[in-house]
Amino acid sequence: MATASLPLFNLTVKSSPLCFRFHIGGNKPLYASSYAKFGSSKKNRDGAFNISVCKAVSSSLSFRDLDADDFRHPLDKQNTLLLKAIPGLNEIGKVLLGSISEQVMVLENIGTSVLVSEKQLSELHQLMAQAAEALKIEAPDLYVRQSPVPNAYTLAISGKKPFVVVHTSLIELLTRKELQAVLAHELGHLKCDHGVWLTLANILTVGAYTIPGIGGMIAQNLEEQLFRWLRAAELTCDRAALLVVQDPKVVVSVLMKLAGGCPSLADQLNVDAFLEQARSYDKASASPVGWYIRNAQTRQLSHPLPVLRAREIDEWSRSQDYKSLMKRAISTDSLQKV
Repeated sequence: MATASLPLFNLTVKSSPLCFRFHIGGNKPLYASSYAKFGSSKKNRDGAFNISVCKAVSSSLSFRDLDADDFRHPLDKQNTLLLKAIPGLNEIGKVLLGSISEQVMVLENIGTSVLVSEKQLSELHQLMAQAAEALKIEAPDLYVRQSPVPNAYTLAISGKKPFVVVHTSLIELLTRKELQAVLAHELGHLKCDHGVWLTLANILTVGAYTIPGIGGMIAQNLEEQLFRWLRAAELTCDRAALLVVQDPKVVVSVLMKLAGGCPSLADQLNVDAFLEQARSYDKASASPVGWYIRNAQTRQLSHPLPVLRAREIDEWSRSQDYKSLMKRAISTDSLQKV
């Protein structure tokens, strides 16, 4: 996924207890999640834009007693344990985390976006409500923000309701079902408490850079560990998306469009060809030299390569774990309103 376009502030520590985007050591984005046709816009005779909104999904599923560990990727579990093992991580985070930076981020996003509700872009509101019901999590607030960069991200501040921001260009790129997969992916981060560990590890890394002598070495080690965890967390949230939309091709299509999609070419893209491309990447990186290049290519990425994510979700969709989860799914009443 692309990097979330959160504003950069002149603050010593840019952080919040659940903010999926930070900068450490220059312009390197640590984390963001983005995915993206919810609707289209056309000018009326007065020159203003009217938004044509698709109808919400007419039926959905819910999972009885769904726990985050039911769908958490094994690499996510493993790397979360490694983060928890860092001595004093929680304590250092509480000391370094400031409330001013949180407030700036919240006000910036709320002040420059449109809040989705039953009275405002109601069909998009329903897509979020359905996804939240399926994953057994309280629906966060949802905002639509004008931006040419296809993206979506999640913020949650201590004591405040979390919210998701979706960029307009992302909405234009995706189908309705694909957009719901994006929302479910963002909910997956909340369901798994990913932001907590992201923020604390980020703060610790920022602090480590200020330690004379060995600070850079400590920070680099933590940064690599954090990137490894972030890539695993993305695989978990792709699984959350699949649980909601129940069609692996929808999730793969999102990843394909993020890799090389645009509205004018969307109807010509082929999911099966993209999966074949993913298998070709595996073959090309199977040799010792290919393995080295692959690791060098991905070690500093906050997100796995789109082709690798596509292959992962395709394989999980055929696994016994996924089939067992789907057996626990129950139908819910439609949230559609005409």
